[in-house]
Amino acid sequence: MRLAVLTCLVALGALCAPQASAGTRVLVQTRTYDIAGNSGAALIEAMGSKGPKHGFMTHAIAQTAYTADWELGVIQDKGSCRIRQANGTLSLFYTFPRLASPATPALKKRWNRFFAGVRAHEGTHGRIAREMMRVTDRSITGLRVANDPYCYKARSEARRRIQAVYAEYEARQNAFDAREHREGGHVEHLVAALIRP
Repeated sequence: MRLAVLTCLVALGALCAPQASAGTRVLVQTRTYDIAGNSGAALIEAMGSKGPKHGFMTHAIAQTAYTADWELGVIQDKGSCRIRQANGTLSLFYTFPRLASPATPALKKRWNRFFAGVRAHEGTHGRIAREMMRVTDRSITGLRVANDPYCYKARSEARRRIQAVYAEYEARQNAFDAREHREGGHVEHLVAALIRP
């Protein structure tokens, strides 16, 4: 499950000589919440009550949230404005369940398979977010706007491009979740395999 949290902060850097693009930094934070149970069904129930909030009344098994911030360096030249560098910071926040009770060898084996599938699902959300940052960087670095001595038009166009890429990748995130969470989908199989004695 993914929490759609993206903030785009566009700050125009100091007007100075060109320098190399620093690219995108990725900061990852992983949180866990403890669950206990002596069966797969009990573990699913514990995740349903203790997992990260998903909406007003429900809880997810796991979650990926992220924020994206952009700092743009610009150059003014003869009335035009060029974005010479786009430094992005992607902060990824993963939340996973942690088995905090002893388990039989059979339950532990099923849990490990279940957890590997959950981790792979959330990892895909992270990969989609990383790709979004790379595409955004390519979209805005080198942007040049004529007749823009104060870089207002360049700033506006950069925001428009950031929002357009964000919308495209939010659609990809949602499509991935729809495939994974559909009836008979991957998540349903993971849950069924954990519950099955």
